[in-house]
Amino acid sequence: MRSILLLIMLFASTFIFAQTDEEITEKKFSFEGSVDAYYRTNLTASDTIAQSPASFADQTGFALGMANVIASYESGKVGAVADLVFGPRGDQAVGSDVLYVNQLYAYWNVSEKTTLTLGRFNTFLGYEVISPTGNFNYSTSYLFASGPFSHVGLKADFSLSEDFSLMVAAMNATDTNNNVTGDYALGAQLGYSGQYLNFYYDSGVVLGFEVDYTGGFDATEDFYIGINAAYQDNDGSGFYGAALYPQYSLSDAFALGLRGEYFAMHGDGDDLPSVFDVTLTGSYTVDDLTIKPEIRFDSWSDSEPFLDNDGLPTESLASFIVAAIYKF
Repeated sequence: MRSILLLIMLFASTFIFAQTDEEITEKKFSFEGSVDAYYRTNLTASDTIAQSPASFADQTGFALGMANVIASYESGKVGAVADLVFGPRGDQAVGSDVLYVNQLYAYWNVSEKTTLTLGRFNTFLGYEVISPTGNFNYSTSYLFASGPFSHVGLKADFSLSEDFSLMVAAMNATDTNNNVTGDYALGAQLGYSGQYLNFYYDSGVVLGFEVDYTGGFDATEDFYIGINAAYQDNDGSGFYGAALYPQYSLSDAFALGLRGEYFAMHGDGDDLPSVFDVTLTGSYTVDDLTIKPEIRFDSWSDSEPFLDNDGLPTESLASFIVAAIYKF
């Protein structure tokens, strides 16, 4: 009898420990992504003239954005993410040396407050992102187009408190997958309650130095204001600018968002070009599909990068876009 009881207790304890070990090493797989397409036309110029502002949505007529497929796998404290993109928007973002690979990294949750990530990951600078599902406006800003897209390296994220966070990184120079020059970059991010101060530095091989602020706040339950400001310098020349993103929800299905941006070049010489652009975007959601009509106006000073209906140089361009974004 005593032997039987001992055997039952041994079996029960083995089962309990097996359950505990299984819970610790629980494995999770997720699969998600998006597809997007759009129609674009110039309002102040002919569509037969190839021109556009700093935007991924740079083709006229009916056009493709990209297909984005993200697979992630987590087992216990470690995991990996493979983020692949296909199409014109993805090609512009990732470059030919890592065709189709937007992000590819492994991570280790060392503790509840510390995570290490190694591989290729999207930039921590700026308000806007590569995927159209992460932006309110469909076209992108000059700040986004001028800053880095992705980094290859090692980063450490620290949760310092309920409100404060810190990230530090050692990387290849931005958007460099194959480092044949031996040049490296350093990055850092300090976060407080949804506000982020970002720093990037390399020896001058790509960007040099950039400091960036990204954040926002809820003015009311339905009214949000996003903010982005940046300054970049590489051996005395670079860019600076700021953008505001007021967004108002009229209902659960429809919202309006405005982007007002000022972007300028700096360096030696006078009359360096600057641009002011305004983008008004509507966002209507039906289940997992979002329709975004958008009007954009760009106006440059000390530069005439566009052509008007007569084919003559002009400082301004107005355009209209309607995009469809499906997220799964």
